[in-house]
Amino acid sequence: MKTLWSIALFLAPLLTGAIKAHAQTDTTTMAYYCPFCGNDCDKIAYTQPGKCPHCGMDLVLESRASHEKKDTVQRLKVLFYLQDGVEVLDFAGPMEVFSYAGFDVKVVSRTKDPIVSQGILKIIPDYSIDDAPAADILAFFGGNAGAAASDSLVIRWLQGMTTPDYYFSVCTGAFIMGKAGLLDNLMVTTFHESLDHLQQAVPSAKVLRGVRFVDNGRVITTAGISAGIDGALHLVEKIRGRDAAEQVAAYMEYDKWVPNQGLVVNSSGAK
Repeated sequence: MKTLWSIALFLAPLLTGAIKAHAQTDTTTMAYYCPFCGNDCDKIAYTQPGKCPHCGMDLVLESRASHEKKDTVQRLKVLFYLQDGVEVLDFAGPMEVFSYAGFDVKVVSRTKDPIVSQGILKIIPDYSIDDAPAADILAFFGGNAGAAASDSLVIRWLQGMTTPDYYFSVCTGAFIMGKAGLLDNLMVTTFHESLDHLQQAVPSAKVLRGVRFVDNGRVITTAGISAGIDGALHLVEKIRGRDAAEQVAAYMEYDKWVPNQGLVVNSSGAK
């Protein structure tokens, strides 16, 4: 009996959500939708407010037409270039942000061979630089970033990736973008122990201290490690609006996000 009661308690939220969900044919009818999280629940319309019974995010009241319009943003393609030795939180924090914002995040590396993050986490890339597709956001991260920055094949590949709407770096990932010429004549930042080194590596740039991120329009650089979360939330805000970014931050229980800790040099969007 106790087992049956436990099963009933487990199924109750899902059954309740199923009862509230309904098919919607009129694009002007208002309903409650799950914010885009990249899962099947993105398509479900609910008749009552609350939390999505599948992913747990707060439901939003909007018309079907408005929700479907956001779907074009939800499908933004994000490529994370990860090198062997990459710092876990450098990429894991932004990956969490972008995935909960509904973006399609994939991993690319020099080859498709497994890489190891900080000697702990084994990662199998989705793509190599030989078959990586075009991306809306191309991101680079610290942790043995010098190996990627000094690899002529990686830099040549990056220089050939001219279609991204945004280039994004966390920590010493800025050195990879700097080697490719993407930071020339810009205000940028990086890991606090590498600020002087980045200034030497990219003399035409102005390397800033004491900021969580710097937004130059298409090029966004962040300070070290946890600052990547702030930069990623800023980019979500830039693309989808403050409400969407705040909802992601709340879902992640990241209450340290203060948008004004970053410097926006150029507020323009994608090219």
